[in-house]
Amino acid sequence: MTDAYLTYIRDIRRYSPRTQDIYRDVLEDFARFCDGEVVASLTPSMLRRYEADLMGRGMKPRTVHQHVSVLSGFCRFLMQKGVLKANPARSLKRPKMEKRLPEYCQERSMEAYFNATEHWAGEDELMILQGFGPEPASKTAVDLYRSRLRRLIISLLYGTGIRRAELINLKAGSFDPARQVLRVVGKGDKMREIPLIPSLCHEICLYLKAVESMRGSVLPADGPLLVTEKGHALYPVYVDRAVKAELDGYGITGRKSPHVLRHSVATALLNDGADLNSIKEMLGHASLAATQVYTHNSLDRLKIVYNNAHPRAKNGGSND
Repeated sequence: MTDAYLTYIRDIRRYSPRTQDIYRDVLEDFARFCDGEVVASLTPSMLRRYEADLMGRGMKPRTVHQHVSVLSGFCRFLMQKGVLKANPARSLKRPKMEKRLPEYCQERSMEAYFNATEHWAGEDELMILQGFGPEPASKTAVDLYRSRLRRLIISLLYGTGIRRAELINLKAGSFDPARQVLRVVGKGDKMREIPLIPSLCHEICLYLKAVESMRGSVLPADGPLLVTEKGHALYPVYVDRAVKAELDGYGITGRKSPHVLRHSVATALLNDGADLNSIKEMLGHASLAATQVYTHNSLDRLKIVYNNAHPRAKNGGSND
């Protein structure tokens, strides 16, 4: 039944490949715990023992929650199939989780990055690259192209707030320069259009010319938008490494990842007055509740303004 459930979340629920991997790992871990007797072991007592085992391994409460949630979803699937009459996972008392606030990069740090790397996205570097012509590409041409590609990865992630998987799955035809929009296919195969600022449109156009120079031909509309110097589609590790390498320095501390850039643009938009519904549509959130997590950053900013401007806050609350 586990294979049937994994097929269900792939074909019916349209979960992302990363989520499918997580579900598969959890189900395989539970199968090992109960010696392969998965369905027969879906009882409140066995699930409590499994939860205790997870905590005994030193797993964080959030990870334990994830395991239990996967098993709960599997139980609901079995109820639909008539295998179970009730969901045994509902009786579990889950460990208390700490509220985790999203990390984000400061606007000034991101501006420092874009200012320092502007030449990689410009026309001068493109002319140098075009001077080398198509394959076989020289080391200099490859380095120029890689620098432009890595810069565009950051520009797209920070400029649109899209997810890593959405970035990788962009097609050349997803970019509409005439309307200055990017068509993005998100979770559940839902398509949304994200407006692009003129500078980002220009950067994408120059990148496409760089690709044409490296390949000797334009990208097909149904092919990937972002490709390596050999014309291959990007993959998750490539994007992660590019983000970490590009954001090294510029006053950026903490974790450096595609999702942190997603948090960063959402926080910046909210701080600059964008309404939550607009941010929700841009990020492709299914509900407003998922977007509201970013309001904490505005609250932090409000506290600073309050402490600097409020008459009683400025003198420490004294009556003098």
